[in-house]
Amino acid sequence: MARRVLIIVTLLVGVAIGFGIDRAAFAQQPAPGIKRTILQTVDEPGSTTYQAVMGVSEIAPNATSGKHRHPGVELCYLLDGSMELTREGKPPVTLKAGDSCVNEGSGWHEARNPGATPTKVLAVYLVEKGKPLAQPVP
Repeated sequence: MARRVLIIVTLLVGVAIGFGIDRAAFAQQPAPGIKRTILQTVDEPGSTTYQAVMGVSEIAPNATSGKHRHPGVELCYLLDGSMELTREGKPPVTLKAGDSCVNEGSGWHEARNPGATPTKVLAVYLVEKGKPLAQPVP
């Protein structure tokens, strides 16, 4: 009887851990139509809790990032194409190649490619270590 209980508890713990890993991995994945390539990551000097992450995001035509936030700050620069950016509580703005923006982690934002060609965005994130780079917002 004790062995059966141990087996059941072990299975339940395994399922819970598996579910947690799956949710963490899902939170790191960008939305369909979005490709994120991480170029480099470096710890913030003198900090054990923050890091800088630089990457390029490609947004397919008519694709959207979905509402999300970052556990910190995102600095972005449009390399190619255009992007409609909607931030929590603000009207949408349209950005084009050469424009830049800042997204604070306290509010959600959503990026959409309204054009017929892919949009490329260079982004630098200053985020808390160990947290997903982006967290979806329902």
